[in-house]
Amino acid sequence: MKIRIAIDGPSGSGKSTLAKSLAKTLGLVYVDTGALYRTVGLYAKRNGVPLNEASKVTRLLPEAQISICYTEAGQRVILCGEDVSDLIRTPEMSMYASAVSAVPAVRSFLLEIQKRMAAEGNVIMDGRDIGTVIMPDADVKLFVEASPRARARRRHAELMEKGDTSSFEEVLEDIIKRDANDKNRAVAPAIPADDAIFVDNSDMSLEETHDHALNIIRAKLNRSLC
Repeated sequence: MKIRIAIDGPSGSGKSTLAKSLAKTLGLVYVDTGALYRTVGLYAKRNGVPLNEASKVTRLLPEAQISICYTEAGQRVILCGEDVSDLIRTPEMSMYASAVSAVPAVRSFLLEIQKRMAAEGNVIMDGRDIGTVIMPDADVKLFVEASPRARARRRHAELMEKGDTSSFEEVLEDIIKRDANDKNRAVAPAIPADDAIFVDNSDMSLEETHDHALNIIRAKLNRSLC
């Protein structure tokens, strides 16, 4: 039996961290679809496409060579032969990802890559529209959320560890802007699937979020997983 789990939610909700930990616990392949959009954003920036003119990335897509590979360190994203996995984890690339994800041509460009990964089975994928577009027939759909301030605190702490000097206020502002962009875009808005189960982890630790989600998954599948 193939197991497919979809995890959606806003930026900074911890869905990627949760998906990684659940994948390890359940023995599933983890696919970070958001990394693909961040990579397109990086490609757009490198080719001189301004953030407020993200649609211009469309003409560049035929030359964008994006792939995902897996190493002992986990998922790595390759752009035109270069490992950009670390370069895409910045607030600027977060905003670029939100902007390019609203471009229909970009979504079409990445759709087949994501669906091909989903079809392989035994996967857990996180993103903005996994349960609504990529895996509408997933066995379990979770929508992970947290308050903007809680998400900003977490993201700010992560950035500080990496030496990023962005202030808490800047991170919070970016999150609020991205939330608005993701929810209100015309193409595949970041909204929960009708049958998604909500997980609000504003006041939960990583371990508590993991255990809570794991219990939901086990109950949903009606069998014990290990």
